[in-house]
Amino acid sequence: MAIPEYIRKVPRPVNTVVVDNGKDGPNRYAVRERAGTKYIRDGNPQPKNGKVIGHIFDGAYIPLNGETAASGPDMLSYGAAAFAKSVSADILADLLDVYPAKDACTVMAIATLRIIRPSITADRMGTHYRRTFVCQHYPGAALSANTICTFLQKLGQDGSRRKAFYQKRAAAVIASHHIAIDGTLKQDSSTVNDLSAFSYKARRKGCQEVSVLYAYDIEAMEPICAEVFPGNSIDASSYASFIRDNDIRRGIIVSDKGFPPSQIKKELEERPGLHFLTPVKRNDARIANNDMLSFEGVLSGIDDHVLYRKCPIQGGRYLYAYRSARKASAEEASYLARREKQNDFRPDAYEKKRRVFGVIVFESDQDIDPRAAYLCYDDRWLLELVFNRYKSDECLDRTEVQGDFSLLGSEFINFISTVLTCRMLRKARETGLLEKVSYGELLDDLSSAWRMVDSPEEPATDDGFWGHTLGYVFDELEALGLSKPIPKPAPKKRGRPRKNPAEDKPKRPRGRPRKNT
Repeated sequence: MAIPEYIRKVPRPVNTVVVDNGKDGPNRYAVRERAGTKYIRDGNPQPKNGKVIGHIFDGAYIPLNGETAASGPDMLSYGAAAFAKSVSADILADLLDVYPAKDACTVMAIATLRIIRPSITADRMGTHYRRTFVCQHYPGAALSANTICTFLQKLGQDGSRRKAFYQKRAAAVIASHHIAIDGTLKQDSSTVNDLSAFSYKARRKGCQEVSVLYAYDIEAMEPICAEVFPGNSIDASSYASFIRDNDIRRGIIVSDKGFPPSQIKKELEERPGLHFLTPVKRNDARIANNDMLSFEGVLSGIDDHVLYRKCPIQGGRYLYAYRSARKASAEEASYLARREKQNDFRPDAYEKKRRVFGVIVFESDQDIDPRAAYLCYDDRWLLELVFNRYKSDECLDRTEVQGDFSLLGSEFINFISTVLTCRMLRKARETGLLEKVSYGELLDDLSSAWRMVDSPEEPATDDGFWGHTLGYVFDELEALGLSKPIPKPAPKKRGRPRKNPAEDKPKRPRGRPRKNT
């Protein structure tokens, strides 16, 4: 269809042509620039049209001036993504040493989204990726549901790179640090993988699970490595495999009774820098043979009033016995309550039990100060807090995947999320923010801080690139070092300023002025 003459006569840039799109609307008559000339053999050269630079509507030429759909959003959610980014520099560096740059960025993007949007599904991953600064920190990640599924399978199949990443972290552990090892169970009722099985808690939970073992650096207060085992695998049988697969060679392993040192005898011989501190059962014959219940002193600086005894035994090992007054009272009260309820109290059984109420005995291959050994195991509860955050705050109590490789890849990303969460909690606790709000409320507040995409790299509270951010959110950003605070004027001195005697006028004589006679 020919272009109407009144359209062609509208003033427009030179070297352009009007094209009729054929559909009614304001963009029907498009103005395209000339891109060059197309030469035809045995024919006249023909002009070649280029891109659309505007439209003719209502008798005037209207330039494009940039399309929002092509350039992307000009403002994104900043605070929560920046908080996770601020504690992840070394994690990304370790990933880049092992994985291609695109895969490393995709791992960090998914791990960050699982932190700032707990219980997020694969269908919603791309949406929140594009609306937060995660897409600016880790560009180029393809996060559609099908792409994520394929990526998790690929990540799970490449076990050598996962192993290399964990070994880098394990090699960085200082020899004097204490490593807590424990496992947790996650619901996984998949029928297409071999890791899902009924655990020893199946009678109570009524579902199949997988077992995830974690190694936790007590001094650094963050996980070192993790590994997935079948749900019906007991901790003792997975102990040696976990140490070998992740090549843990230094530190002092602080474990519970489910990880006996007899299971890692060969690994300890091959790794002279690796030691252990493990509790033994209360009916262990070595307790009576070495008279471990004859305590020799009270630990100083412990609020629980703990008695202790240390004794060397055969094989170059040591036994450490402790009796907590608080735990002894609680155990005795619980024991008497059960006997009263079941009406089966026997004096001889009570006397036998009474001596070991609140008692815990450790075996170690190192000569440690009794107070340091007790504090090491007392700090092991930090790993339980990690599992609590893992299942509650991050909502990772279910695997949400089916295949074996997808499960391994997903748990690897969950490990990254757990490390970042531990660091974020520690940073927020050090600034005192967790005394005012909970961790979840803090992430909600930070997510409400939006920032322009073309803003300066170093944010400042007064730089004018923020969108609908409240004052108390700025206070949280400033406390976490995510925004440069506004310089405050120096405080003024209290009271009236002192006068300068040099500038003062001479004082008038006291009293009524004398009359001039």
